[in-house]
Amino acid sequence: MPLTHEATSKFVQAGPLKLHYHEAGRGPVVIMIHGGGPGAGGWSNYRRNVDAFAEHFRVILPDLPGFAQSDKPKIEGGIFAFLSKAIRDLMDALDIPRASFVGNSLGGGTTLQFALDNPDRAERLVLMGAAGGLPIFTPQPTEGIKHLLSYYEPPGPSLEKLRAFLNVMVYDGSQLTDELIKERFAASTQPDLLANPILSRSRPVAIEPLWQKLASVKHKTLIIWGRDDRTVTLDGAFIMLNQMQDVRLHVFGKCGHWAQWEKAPEFNRLVIDFLSAKE
Repeated sequence: MPLTHEATSKFVQAGPLKLHYHEAGRGPVVIMIHGGGPGAGGWSNYRRNVDAFAEHFRVILPDLPGFAQSDKPKIEGGIFAFLSKAIRDLMDALDIPRASFVGNSLGGGTTLQFALDNPDRAERLVLMGAAGGLPIFTPQPTEGIKHLLSYYEPPGPSLEKLRAFLNVMVYDGSQLTDELIKERFAASTQPDLLANPILSRSRPVAIEPLWQKLASVKHKTLIIWGRDDRTVTLDGAFIMLNQMQDVRLHVFGKCGHWAQWEKAPEFNRLVIDFLSAKE
């Protein structure tokens, strides 16, 4: 039977924060970290992947602080350092000494920061449309980032604003169901989140220039991008490919910012093979 949100849902006290996460499977640990869009969460981002990965790994899908069912604190200092510490505290609470990571967008930047902060606790890295690069050809902010930063601005969130944002996230918007949009809208309009949104134009957070430290990342890394990503554009991958020490790049055509969702079967095979390889 397919895994369900309810059956895999758990909470843990991780340092000062109560974090929600999903857990399934047995074996080497893989932590899959979601992006930063409205209504994002571990299950929302990786619902098309968790069944396949749980056949090979112990899969952990955390809700980052500020998202879904986890605590929603005020970010102090740089956002990636803050989130990296939360992931380390989660691993400590779950008695996980080392793990491989899959990170999308904000989760990709968090993965990079974690590998820099805790190199001995990270195995292999998979970065999808990851923050932390340096786009050199695309005007900034991108179309997707403009939608993200304006979502909580007056007159506030709406189904129309969310639908417009999600249409930018993917290449083929026909896959976006009303059920998915309503689910993410409910997650994005929780009272504690409305009072303290993590990413918005009126409440800017410090975003560290991770691209300056990419050469220090020694972990075996797979970079995945959608050619048609309008949020974190493909040119952001090139400095990663140039600077990181043990790296390879896979690009999907007809694919936006959610490679793990739009290209799920091929993505699952590609990443499982990369994480399982002995060499």
